[in-house]
Amino acid sequence: MTAPVVRFAPSPTGRIHVGNVRTALVNWLFARGQGGKFILRIDDTDLERSTKENEDALKVDLTWLGLTWDDTFNQSARFAVYDKAADALRAKGLLYACYETAEELDVKRKIAQSRGRPPVYDRASLKLTAEEKAKLEASGIKPHWRFLLSGKRVEWNDLVRGPQSIDTSSVSDPVLIREDGSYLYTLPSVVDDIEAGITHVVRGEDHVTNSGAQIEIFMALGGKSPEMAHMPLLIGADGSALSKRLGSLSMGELRAGGIEPMAIVSHLAKLGTSDNIEPRESLDILCKEFSFSKIGRAPARFDEADLESLNAALVHAMPFAAVKERLKAIDPRAENEAFWLAVRENCARVAEAGAWAEIIFGAAAPQVADEDREFITAAAAHLPSGELTPASWGEWTNALKAATGRKGRGLFMPLRKALTGLEHGPDMGAVLPLIGRARVLERLG
Repeated sequence: MTAPVVRFAPSPTGRIHVGNVRTALVNWLFARGQGGKFILRIDDTDLERSTKENEDALKVDLTWLGLTWDDTFNQSARFAVYDKAADALRAKGLLYACYETAEELDVKRKIAQSRGRPPVYDRASLKLTAEEKAKLEASGIKPHWRFLLSGKRVEWNDLVRGPQSIDTSSVSDPVLIREDGSYLYTLPSVVDDIEAGITHVVRGEDHVTNSGAQIEIFMALGGKSPEMAHMPLLIGADGSALSKRLGSLSMGELRAGGIEPMAIVSHLAKLGTSDNIEPRESLDILCKEFSFSKIGRAPARFDEADLESLNAALVHAMPFAAVKERLKAIDPRAENEAFWLAVRENCARVAEAGAWAEIIFGAAAPQVADEDREFITAAAAHLPSGELTPASWGEWTNALKAATGRKGRGLFMPLRKALTGLEHGPDMGAVLPLIGRARVLERLG
């Protein structure tokens, strides 16, 4: 197979969220796994809603996830190219002016539906004479422009859905240019795909019905339609739409909340596939494991609890070198390999190490029950001499067991609460030398 060329085409009208990222990720994994190219196309033809701030933010988000691109361009810089393509379609009689208002079109749709017919545009504007068009435009009505479909059946073999076909007589001629002269998504996308040599279009299944028209536009402009893969959309764990929660599932929010990029890509790469959802150490591993054949047809359920579990698993296994600089930024006292190895399995997020740094190195609030005060006093007297090491905890508790007769929870829990103020936490054998002799005696005090 020729090395694929794919594109991810976000609109910079907001922050990218898990749905966008899943599309970008699948494109990226497929292209990188086959030695191909991943192009970032900024779909900013909506000049009023698109912002440079959002464009910069989505590039930051993709880079943070590791989804780097081979090339990028903005559609807003290519209007002259789209104008030329539109003129070519007009010259072939495939792009025609329409003068109905939105209200008139809505009435036509309702009438067709009431008569049991599909709400397909009736091509009334094709019957207008030049004089009638001139009269309408003289009255201030500006046309929108539709692509004339062939009425034939368009077929393709979808990499996810298998053999697909669209009867173009059953759908309306798509509007390519609005009344104000601005372009809808379809024409610029096809023009760019032809010029960029896009070999595969990978996107959500909500675009399946658009595919027939787009394939005909490819052919009308002298291009070859890319292969297509339409993936099931994401839904919530309860089966509901994610649309109302996408703000909280943006990359900016997830990053600010301490979610690791590999947790996100591990989750989204396996979601809706035959593979188990498990953390992966690198995008390279995900590339090797990717296949369109693994993607199922059912909607993929995105469960934030699964993402949280993946994140915790990744944090628990992170080597010190991977978090050293982050720990330093959180709390200089946390820039300590023994500390990180002691606390990491008690952190669902790296940032939680800050709280453990304060507990271990700071002014912890010891908790000593009245019935344990005599025991804690004896504990101070039996603390092993010299520098405390990971072996000191075992030596200390064995000595206390022999001296006091305490064992099990009655032995260990009062010590943990006196030294950390908590009933749970990291292994005390690792924590004791980090606290150090002076602070241990002070807390037993």
